[in-house]
Parts: sequence; C-alpha cells; structure tokens
Amino acid sequence: MIVLFIIAIILALIYLDGKLGMFAFQHKNKKIVYPRRLSDISFFINGTHLFSDYFAEIRQAKHHIHILFYIIKDDETSQPFFQLLKQKAKEGVRIRLLVDWVGSFSLPKSLIRSLEASGIEFAYTRKPRFPFFFYRLNRRNHRKITVIDGKIGYIGGFNIGKEYVGKDPNFGEWRDYHLKITGEGVHDLQTQFLRDWEEATKTAIAKGEYFPPLQAGTITHQLIATNGHGLEKHFIDVIGRAKKEIIIGSPYFIPSRSVMNALLDALRRGVDVTVLVPLKADHLFVKEAAYPYFYRLLKAGARIYRFYQGFYHAKTMVVDAEWCDIGTANFDKRSLFLNCEINCYIYDRHFVHKVKKAIKHDLARSEALTLDFWKKRTLWDRGKESISTLLSAWL
Repeated sequence: MIVLFIIAIILALIYLDGKLGMFAFQHKNKKIVYPRRLSDISFFINGTHLFSDYFAEIRQAKHHIHILFYIIKDDETSQPFFQLLKQKAKEGVRIRLLVDWVGSFSLPKSLIRSLEASGIEFAYTRKPRFPFFFYRLNRRNHRKITVIDGKIGYIGGFNIGKEYVGKDPNFGEWRDYHLKITGEGVHDLQTQFLRDWEEATKTAIAKGEYFPPLQAGTITHQLIATNGHGLEKHFIDVIGRAKKEIIIGSPYFIPSRSVMNALLDALRRGVDVTVLVPLKADHLFVKEAAYPYFYRLLKAGARIYRFYQGFYHAKTMVVDAEWCDIGTANFDKRSLFLNCEINCYIYDRHFVHKVKKAIKHDLARSEALTLDFWKKRTLWDRGKESISTLLSAWL
C-alpha cells in the first residue's frame, strides 16, 4: 500500500508539473510563419545519397557551417561527420553545432571536449531545469537544420547515425524525406537556426555576415516554425481545403481530436484519405496508440498502409496534387503541442508530383491495414492499446 501511495503521489506530481508548465509557457509557444519564397529544392529519400551530397557541400564551405539536429549518434556513421567538421574548423570555417539535450544525450563528454578543442562551438538546446522539470523534459527541439555559408540549407527527417543510412539491422532500410534548399528560403533557415542558438546559449549574434545576397529560385515554398503551438491549426486548415485527396506519411500517428475530426469531415466530403506509417515501431507503445484512430478512419473509408521493407520515418502531407509539406513534424500530439518543429510547405505541382511518386513507391512496399485485422487483435495487443491511449499525449 505504501508503494502504491508513493507511485500515486509521483504520478500526481508529474501530472501537475505538466499542466502548470503548459499554462506557464502558453504565451511563449508562438509559431513563426516565414514569407513565401522562391528557391531551388532537391528532394532526398535515401540517407546514403543525402549524406554524400551533404558532406560534399560541407567540404566546400568557406565561411560558416550552422548545424542543428535532434539526434546525433556516436557511431561509425557519425565519426566521419565529426572529423569533417574538425577539418573545416582547422581551415578557419566557423562552426556552430546545436543538438537536442534528450535526443543527443548519449554523446560522450570526451567527444564534445574534442570538438570544442578543435574550435567548434557546441551547445545543447532545451536542457530541462526547474521549475516544471517534467514539462521542460518533454519540450524537445526536434528541428533538423543545416546552413552552409548562408547559401545552402537542409531540412527534413534525417538525423545522423547508422540507422539513417540503413546500417542498423533492427530497422533495415530507413525511408525518410529531406530537402536541400538554395535560394531565398535559406535566409529563413538561417534566421531560425540563429533564434535557436541564441535561446540555447543566451548569446546574441551579429547577423549581417550570415545573410549574403541570394537569387530567387523556381519553386514557391514557405517555412513554418512551431514551438508547441500553431501546427494543429495549420493542419486543420489544409485538411479543410482538400477537395480530392489527402496523403499523410508519418512514423507516428496520434492526432489531436480536432485534427482527427477534420480528417473525418474530409472523408464525409468525399475526399480520398491515405495514411502511410511503419509496420515496425522504434518506440514503446507508439504503434498501439495509433490503432483507435485507424479504426475510426477505416470505418469512414480511409486507406491505411504499413511500410514493411525497413522503417518509414518520413514526415509529409500531400493535398490535391497542388501542395505538400515536408519537414520535421510527425502527425502526433508531441509535434502538435510540445516539440519545436520546422516544416516546409511547397506550392509547386511538379515538385508535388515528385513527392507523390516517392510515396507511391513506398506504398508498393506496404501492406494494407483492414478492419478485419483490427478486430482480430489479441488481448495483449488490446491491453497495450489501452495503456498507449492513456500515454498518447507524451509518446
């Protein structure tokens, strides 16, 4: 009884911490909507191809390299990355490396000291502290941004580690979407990186030298940075405007009630809704947490597919072959209400067609989820689903 009482007290304190923290940070959780820009954009779906291009551009850097990742592992894939950054710092290139405290917690202190000894500026973002420790612990910076010389930018779902290039046998092929941007949009990626750096380090940066003149590209796009607020409304607005088709790709599918209702409304309007998620799970309970939503969507006529050839980690939405979203936000409550995310909305039919082609290829390597399968879940699966529902806001 004493143990149960202590557990109940701890859970109550965590709940109170979360609620009070959310209330205290409401006025700070603002979204940043950057203007529509014109850039040239390359689309990557394979980690090996992405990092080959990424490392090549880093090697050509002359002035500065700004990097933000949620996760950087200390393994055989990240070691060449660290060595390359050290080499560029030795050449006189200014390097700022920002990583999330939780996502990259496993980085050894000895490695960080060696980076700093090489002249690389290193910082953690979103270190938890009191008050509201538990709430702060859950407010992660999930963005992935790189800016090279103020002229080349990267944004998307890939982090740095062996699984992201398909070298982890537990996951196999890693399917993700990432963008390389050259043109006007790089200024906005730079602005957002510097915002995050200054928040993490409490150090203001003279910005003039980091914003060289940029030529307009050919693809209209817009960057949206959210901080636990605003993304829900964007998703609802886009879903509400859909006339023919909505495709959602995400490793986690735990929408808010309002977003779920928007999807059901779209189905009632006759819009085709397709959802693509992984068959495997990379975190406890996240797969089961999606099942109640899948059941309602399947009953309403949606199509749900589970990618079985590796792990599907892409974060994307396509609406009516005219608009698509690629970025860092998952289709879950954590991205909607807790994490710092950045998404790129693209308004270009040719580029959207390219994204749809990639999704079609991924759907061909996926299995359809049916109502019959859902009804035949085991008692153990149903139990995990019940627990997942209770924890869904924090998964």
